[in-house]
Amino acid sequence: MSRPNYTEKPRAAPIFKPPPTPASFNPIPSSSPAFGTPVHPIRPFNPTTAAVKASILPVLLPPATLRPLAFRTFTKKHSLTLTSSALKVLATFIGRHCGTEWREEGLAEKVLEEVAKGWKSRNGGVIVEGEGNDLKDILKNLEGSMNGGRIVGSRELSRQNSLVLGSSQNGEVSHTRSGLRPNPLGREDSQSSLGLSALEVEDEDDDDGLGDLRKWLKVVGAFDQPRLLYNVGKKHFDRDASIPSLLPLPAHKTQVFRNRYNLIHQRLLRNESFQAPTFETSNGATLKRSTSSLATTQQSYKLTPIANLLGRNGSNHMLLGLLTISPSGTLAINDLTGSIALDLTHAKPIPDDGAWFAPGMIVLVDGTYEEDDNNVGLGGTGGVGGTIGGKFIGFFIGGPPCERRTVTLGVSSKNGEGDITAGGGFGWVDFLGVGSERAVGPKMRKIEQRLIGKPVGHEGPGGRGRIVVIGEVNLDQPRTLQALKKLLGLYAAESEDDTPMTFVLMGNFVQYAVMARGGSGGSIEYKEYFDGLASTLSDYPTLLQSATFIFVPGDNDGWASSFSAGAATPLPRKAVPELFTTRIKRAFATANAEAEKERGKKTDGEAIWTSNPSRITLFGPLHEMVLFRDNMSGRLRRTAVKFSSSKPSEEDEDVDMAITPTAEPDSEPVDVEMDPEVRAAESHAAEQNAQEDILSSDLHAARKLVKTILDQGYLTPFGMAIRPVLWDYASALQVYPLPTAMVLADTEAPAFCVTYEGCHVMNPGSVVAPGRRGVAKWVEYDIQNKVGKVREALF
Repeated sequence: MSRPNYTEKPRAAPIFKPPPTPASFNPIPSSSPAFGTPVHPIRPFNPTTAAVKASILPVLLPPATLRPLAFRTFTKKHSLTLTSSALKVLATFIGRHCGTEWREEGLAEKVLEEVAKGWKSRNGGVIVEGEGNDLKDILKNLEGSMNGGRIVGSRELSRQNSLVLGSSQNGEVSHTRSGLRPNPLGREDSQSSLGLSALEVEDEDDDDGLGDLRKWLKVVGAFDQPRLLYNVGKKHFDRDASIPSLLPLPAHKTQVFRNRYNLIHQRLLRNESFQAPTFETSNGATLKRSTSSLATTQQSYKLTPIANLLGRNGSNHMLLGLLTISPSGTLAINDLTGSIALDLTHAKPIPDDGAWFAPGMIVLVDGTYEEDDNNVGLGGTGGVGGTIGGKFIGFFIGGPPCERRTVTLGVSSKNGEGDITAGGGFGWVDFLGVGSERAVGPKMRKIEQRLIGKPVGHEGPGGRGRIVVIGEVNLDQPRTLQALKKLLGLYAAESEDDTPMTFVLMGNFVQYAVMARGGSGGSIEYKEYFDGLASTLSDYPTLLQSATFIFVPGDNDGWASSFSAGAATPLPRKAVPELFTTRIKRAFATANAEAEKERGKKTDGEAIWTSNPSRITLFGPLHEMVLFRDNMSGRLRRTAVKFSSSKPSEEDEDVDMAITPTAEPDSEPVDVEMDPEVRAAESHAAEQNAQEDILSSDLHAARKLVKTILDQGYLTPFGMAIRPVLWDYASALQVYPLPTAMVLADTEAPAFCVTYEGCHVMNPGSVVAPGRRGVAKWVEYDIQNKVGKVREALF
């Protein structure tokens, strides 16, 4: 019997050995914790493997290709500014030593990281220049530590850099700006997420082909937008990684309301009225009547979860929740912790008759909790997550205060023309896939100023920088085509250089749902209507050659109306199928071919059929316009809650709600501009008082509608039974951050142009003015001044 040899190193059983690493394993960790992508561990470095794979194939790496990765490493992570010369030197070095695998294996990212640390260790300053010897010395030392494109002595280099970065020459600890830097963006689609490759942002001047405004215009459909969800733990937006479906799981419906609540809740907590002061006050944290002694005292309000009302009978609280109709048919309010019956018998809306409050909206309610006598001591009927016993008697009800776009994105200056503030905001988030404010905003502002900038004191129309919005284009009505001919003829008479950049035509394109046999037609007749529109557009070839026509469908358009018969269809809805629009596209192709043949100049006028809703972006994130077609005012009137105390009384004149920053829009609507023919044809003998009453009533209705939608931050603040929504695409209905402009095409509301919290909202109404014979009406939006006006003309 042989004796065991205890000098040999014991070996583990095969079952305890780690599984082999697959060949497709990604050795680079995810650089997008903000978007929730999985973080993979780094595969341990094996010098023997690196020695076998030492041969590389050098490549010629363009600086523009390396720019997004270098920007993320130097500027975003290390707060350094990289010049063009330094970028060129780094691109040459990485292409020579990392070869074809600089991106796939993540070799370039490690090289840039070590160079940035080495530059900081030399105290090279904020700007990294390529002309001096500092950068060349760093690359020379790094070259001796590389083998096969990999940094062999990375541990030693990192240790040296960390020792140098921990202290400065004066012995003071140097602090990075990590606290001000958001989570890194993902490596996958990094260029598109920053908006650099899509917008073709370069340091050099743009060529002549990018001098046209339409080159910077992009239409983003609802189904093409990034699906983002607000992460409460990270206080950031995550990209929804699930595959969208028209028949999702029931849990996705709950996620729609949860995401809406979380967005409004975080927006509310950043409001000054909900931030506790640094000193304590003797005033309560509820809505009280303001007196002369309390008017100047700063108050902070505190939200109470519904579950925390248990056992607090007779106490005053402020709730933030979703208005719903309970199974018993009574009004209730829900939040993430529970639900409670709501009594609004004595409630007063804030502002008085200034907004709508309907089931499906998230509201603020200030009042008193009253326990149910039958459940005293039992803590209600459901506890946390269920229905709380008793009822909440509301005294005041209001919408959550809106937040300006500059505050949401963290832009410091007044009109959004400055740097990103250090106090927060979502400036790094790319909400529409065209680039974030922090990544491409400054560059886009320079291009915008060069293309559409005006001399100081110039107040005229924008010329080329205009967007014409035409609403309710019923092609089955002959008067509609007559109004279109008059409208297009006015712009065709202008010089080609002053032609509006974009024409937006919004549905319904038929008055009745002909796809569902509404009226007397079907799919064949539906196509003939668009053929008639193509014939009308062909009469104005100059507009087709130099403008972009955008078509937004309505509820009566195909294919959705074929099963809804014109009723409310689920939102968002897709564009009109290409089957019906081939003749219009052919008209644009013919006009462009004629221009190239006659003048030898190639034009690129086009027709874009988009979804409802959709968005227009100009110069990346600088200009965002929401296009939405829906008769929302009528739906609000049918479903809104009526208050018995809506009229102000002498006793309640001093009631104030400090959480509402602006009770009314911050600018008057733009006056209606009419052609001289209209003014000559109309009679001016009507009473002036009657006209003022009508304008005042229309203005009030417009402000009420605009405040309701923008405060909710959602295009369809109704229950699913009132306005269906595709659950997996509900993020496309979010109005957060606020756009620079919005088109709410509502034929049941008067035409208006109103600005509220920096967002200019327009309603073109119907192209054929109702109740006025032979009058065409539309809206013209000036991009430079960010203001629109309602125009009219006789036809």
